[in-house]
Amino acid sequence: MDNDKQLSPLHKTIVGVQFLFVAFGATVLVPLLVGLDPSTALCTAGIGTLIFHLLTKGKVPIFLGSSFAFIAPIIKATELYGLPGTLSGMVAVGLVYALFSAIIKWRGASFIRTIFPPVVIGPVIILIGISLCGAGVNMAKENWVLALCSLITAVLVTLLGKGLLKLIPIFAGIIVGFIVAVLFYSVDFTSVINAPWLSLPKFVTPVFSWEAILFMTPVAIAPVIEHIGNIYAVNDVTGKDFVKDPGLHRSLLGDGLACMVAGTVGGPPVTTYSEVIGAMSLTKVTAPGVIRIAAVTGIVFSVIGKVSALLKIIPNAVLGGIMLLLFGTIASVGINNLIHARTNLGEPRNMIIVSLILTFGIGGAVLEIGSFSMTGIGLAAILGVVLNLILPKEKKQEETVK
Repeated sequence: MDNDKQLSPLHKTIVGVQFLFVAFGATVLVPLLVGLDPSTALCTAGIGTLIFHLLTKGKVPIFLGSSFAFIAPIIKATELYGLPGTLSGMVAVGLVYALFSAIIKWRGASFIRTIFPPVVIGPVIILIGISLCGAGVNMAKENWVLALCSLITAVLVTLLGKGLLKLIPIFAGIIVGFIVAVLFYSVDFTSVINAPWLSLPKFVTPVFSWEAILFMTPVAIAPVIEHIGNIYAVNDVTGKDFVKDPGLHRSLLGDGLACMVAGTVGGPPVTTYSEVIGAMSLTKVTAPGVIRIAAVTGIVFSVIGKVSALLKIIPNAVLGGIMLLLFGTIASVGINNLIHARTNLGEPRNMIIVSLILTFGIGGAVLEIGSFSMTGIGLAAILGVVLNLILPKEKKQEETVK
């Protein structure tokens, strides 16, 4: 039952702000790591969430925040094609979502799972997780004390935290690491003091780049599958079937349009946040209106200049400590994806697909045809899809898929 009408305006506002803080740490961490403005990320997360709710007729209680899946591709693409070119790739990510939306409306969600089974998605997610492990270590070693303070805090909150606290390990780790930095090391607050209270986010417009588009779009495969899984998770929490009403195709299109808007103004691609779904499960508040309050609160925070300035002075080592856990966790999700699906890696076909995805992705293989080139996670993902389609399946596996 929708409990939107059962909550007072004050209660809805309090819970909505609470939901934003569940997503806050992860949402601002992504832009801090890839060189984007955290205020822009907060703004586009809020706007993207409102767009999603518009496309889904205001029925689906989902919050969209910065996607971890694109951290490594954004960093690499920015090195190769510059930030404006990379932003055009982020806009194109939204078109991938729109394409999958059309496919699902035409053939159903099962068709997507046939093309992108766990044997493909699992190793791609593993790649996303491990591709920046070196960067995390390099940031952490700038000050191992701060890194370990943030890391240990995040681990303890994950293991021992209760209620909503358990859902904000990243936020808690950053706060503790930053406090330790302030108390025992030198942190310059000059930029925070000089920053205005009210300031628009730093919007950046994209410049069209075919290379960046082809580099970024294959990475969208994993978040699309994650989106589908999160919609089913929301179904379980709310007791409703959003796959049928308003439809999975609508939710995917809403996520895609949100990604396009984010890329157009300099924000990272957004995705459905499982942390907020967990918060809804704990609080038993599943009203879509509360999520929209969280979105509006994010937009309000994005124009407070001192918030952005404060986020930018967080020491790299504090962020590095969080990255040590974060990227390993993402890789673990990919492994769990394979285990949960009972993927038999003793079968030669599966072993070949997983092995080549990991080898091409970790090894930095490059496909070059004239001026066109593709590398990294994108190339590995495309390779996995092709191998899954062309390699023959054993009879037992074919019967399972059917």
